[in-house]
Amino acid sequence: MKKTILSLVCAVFALASNAQSYTQPSLDRPPFGEGKFYVATALSGLDFKFTDCEKWNMDLSAKVGYLFADNWMVTAQVGYDWRQKSSNALTAGAGLRFYIEENGLYVGGGANYVHRWHDYDDFMPTVQLGYSFFLNRTVTIEPELYYNQSFKDNDYSGFGLRVGFGIYFE
Repeated sequence: MKKTILSLVCAVFALASNAQSYTQPSLDRPPFGEGKFYVATALSGLDFKFTDCEKWNMDLSAKVGYLFADNWMVTAQVGYDWRQKSSNALTAGAGLRFYIEENGLYVGGGANYVHRWHDYDDFMPTVQLGYSFFLNRTVTIEPELYYNQSFKDNDYSGFGLRVGFGIYFE
C-alpha cells in the first residue's frame, strides 16, 4: 500500500512538472497577482505524516484564499482528521501564504483550532513549504510539506506531506 501511494504521488509530481513547462498563465497578468481568489481541497496523511501517536491517519481539508497584494495570500480552511488509534478531529484555521517566485514556490504559516472528540481542544501553529504546478491558466496541483506544533500534547506535533488541487479565479 505504501509503495502504491508513493508511486502515485511521484507520478503526480512528474505529470505536473511536465505540464508546468508549457501551460504557464499568461504573462500580461501575474499568476499570483493582487485581487485573485483561491479555492482548494487537499488530502494528507496516508502514511506520509510522521507523528509519535499514529502510524496511519488521513486528513481532508478545504481552503479558500484571497491575494490581497501581489504574491501575498490570506487563507481560511476547514478539515476533518481521521485517526486509526485516537479520536478524530475537526479543524478550522487561518493563515498567510507568500509566493517566493512567480513559478509557484511558496511558504506559508498559520494557526488551526483543533477539536478532538472525547479528548480536548488544541491550538496548533503550522508552517508550510509548497509548489503550485499549473495544469492550465487557473487549475493547480499543490504538493506541500508542513509541520504542525501541538501545545496540548506533543505526540500530535509532526511533519507531513499534503497534495491538493487549487483553482485561482480573477
